[in-house]
Amino acid sequence: MKLGVFDSGLGGLVIAKAIGKALPAHDMVYLGDTLHVPYGSRSLEAVTHYTQRSIDYLFRKADCKLIIMACNTASAIALRNLQQNYLVKNYPDRRILGVVVPTLETALEEGHSRIGLLATERIVRSSIYKTELEKIGRGIKLFQKSAPLLVPAIELNTKEWIRPLLREYIKPLLAQNIECLILGCTHYAFLKNVIQKKVGKGVHVMSQDDIIPGKLVDYLKRHPEIDRHITRRRRNSFLVTDITDSYIRNARSIYKKDIDIKKVVI
Repeated sequence: MKLGVFDSGLGGLVIAKAIGKALPAHDMVYLGDTLHVPYGSRSLEAVTHYTQRSIDYLFRKADCKLIIMACNTASAIALRNLQQNYLVKNYPDRRILGVVVPTLETALEEGHSRIGLLATERIVRSSIYKTELEKIGRGIKLFQKSAPLLVPAIELNTKEWIRPLLREYIKPLLAQNIECLILGCTHYAFLKNVIQKKVGKGVHVMSQDDIIPGKLVDYLKRHPEIDRHITRRRRNSFLVTDITDSYIRNARSIYKKDIDIKKVVI
């Protein structure tokens, strides 16, 4: 069986690469629902439908034991229902893990009390970070800012748009004297160094590709009943629901080498 990583588009590849470095022997399957990216602008019904279909493919066709739902929007909208209903009914011995709670846990472990969140419009409207934060940390303030144009700019690699967009999005967060800035979308990992320069050394930029691998390693240590079922042949597969020349170029840029990307119908 395999370790699965699911995302709506390009950004999840950054997390998949980081997980691969942390767990190089584990067999991994990455699935990007590139046909429907970005999820952040989709309806609740559409995100739920696309996510469940993708998760079902990873369990049924790719034989995954554990899936990391790298997409923040999917985590906010569909994760709980999938965990509490879909898994219980269909795959009670398998698991799906999101990225929101591990990210917040890391912020609290570092002692931050004024947290900024840069995310998609859907994530901000869902209040998922605020809801989960209230469960694990009292007296912590969260300041959110939606960045609806960042994902299209990153997907299209339009660098001339990105810097002025970042200035507009980050300014109100800095005005709140935040101590750290969570990048609440996998795509934003591409910009973490640029964002760190813009916010300055006094604000810690928290990117999920730096957080999730360590949290996953810890989870597998605590759950050997899951870990022992994941094969260790150092094999990685990359699947997408739509493929373009720009996606291939960006994927190669992330991995610094050619990778075999296959289009699948789910």
